[in-house]
Amino acid sequence: MLYFTIAALLGVLLRFYPLSSFTFNYRFVVHAHSHIALLGWVYVALTTILHYCFVKNDTTAHKRYNWIFWATQGTLIGMMLTFPFQGYALFSIIFSTLFLIMSYIFFHHFLKNIDPKHKDSRALQCMKAALWYMVISSLGPWALGMIMTLLGSQSIWYRIAIYFYLHFQYNGWMVLALIGLVLFALEQQGMAFPKKRFSRFFWSMNIGIVLTFFLSTLWTDPSPTVYVLAGIGTLAQLGAFGVLWVQFKGEAARLLLTKWQVMLLKLVVVLFCIKLLLQLLTTLPYFVQMATRHIDLIIGYLHLTFLGVISIGLFFLMDYFKLFQVSRRPFQWYFLGFLTMEILIFYRGMAGWLQWPLWDGHTETLAVGSLLIPLSLLWMLLKNRLPS
Repeated sequence: MLYFTIAALLGVLLRFYPLSSFTFNYRFVVHAHSHIALLGWVYVALTTILHYCFVKNDTTAHKRYNWIFWATQGTLIGMMLTFPFQGYALFSIIFSTLFLIMSYIFFHHFLKNIDPKHKDSRALQCMKAALWYMVISSLGPWALGMIMTLLGSQSIWYRIAIYFYLHFQYNGWMVLALIGLVLFALEQQGMAFPKKRFSRFFWSMNIGIVLTFFLSTLWTDPSPTVYVLAGIGTLAQLGAFGVLWVQFKGEAARLLLTKWQVMLLKLVVVLFCIKLLLQLLTTLPYFVQMATRHIDLIIGYLHLTFLGVISIGLFFLMDYFKLFQVSRRPFQWYFLGFLTMEILIFYRGMAGWLQWPLWDGHTETLAVGSLLIPLSLLWMLLKNRLPS
């Protein structure tokens, strides 16, 4: 949560950049913002919950995880202290590479130390697939060095390598891990996911994750086959969500959620449905051109996925497992900041496409609205650290 707060403060700095006399390098801070958000907040949160839920209660396993955890923090702090000042350069690349190596070590540690009582768990099957997507996503950063050397940063392959990484991080590792953790919670309460139904969900979801990567390549004006593959992937994910919804709807009562937790979970489901709808739209050439020409639409979609689906999903899980209390009032501030940013970012993208006017004060409103997110996160941190 502290990393999330730092990433949010860097985001605020970026929002105020056009309104102030700051002289920092904008792209360097963007790199720091994205790395700390993805790796400092989501990676650390997910791996912590995975260890808490699935790893056997063994002193040796806990000691090894402790070492992995603190070594990972060293790489994250290194990135936090180098990216804002040098962007992609020697030391930031060293710390990024060390982080990737530590993530592989965690993957190996996790697989070796799973509690045997979970061996037949459907949730564990999802978690293993999610972790494989995390490893697969790292092929993108490894390829960047070769692409820059041979083709240069202006090559389309440079952007495709970045999109490859982001796609398998967001849609593979993070989303599938969240689903797996909800299934874990249900299994702990006695839910049995029928084998055939789970198989339909699992394979449809994985086919969808792989094929929707082609959505990230449509800006290259590819052959119609690529559009078809992207469309099949999107429909496969919709089908997987439908199967999951049928299963979850009949079993949700087992979780014994508070009204507040029910609200958080419903919010995640609604935002995930919006995400799937936007994916479906971007299989059509008209909307591909719109998104390609107006970067705010892509930024709005990424923030919807990250600040909405993934982060609120993590809030729900942390609150449900009693690892971190997500209180109603600070979350309302968070959601107001998120909603304000989404509306203003998407409006600016649509305004560029449809020649709508931008009112005076749009940039200022967006900057001020973004302040609500780090303030709400600081509020949550204080409520969890101070005695009630």
